Amino acid sequence: MAGMSAQESQAVTALLQRLKGQYTMLLIEHDMNAVFALADRISVLVYGRVLFTGTPEQVRELPEVKATYLGDESH
Repeated sequence: MAGMSAQESQAVTALLQRLKGQYTMLLIEHDMNAVFALADRISVLVYGRVLFTGTPEQVRELPEVKATYLGDESH
């Protein structure tokens, strides 16, 4: 969703949510709001290597993910 406005990104996320369950999707995305809204499983890559694969809930709790992608200010 790079290059999209917030409204455009929300519209695409809503469209993909409506299609979820009807089609298999592979999402490669840095918009974490969209990722958490759409994904059943997430693989987090750092420098091209898989750091972790799990559910959105599991990914949210990883300190490395918080620091790298979610802007955790404690790191």
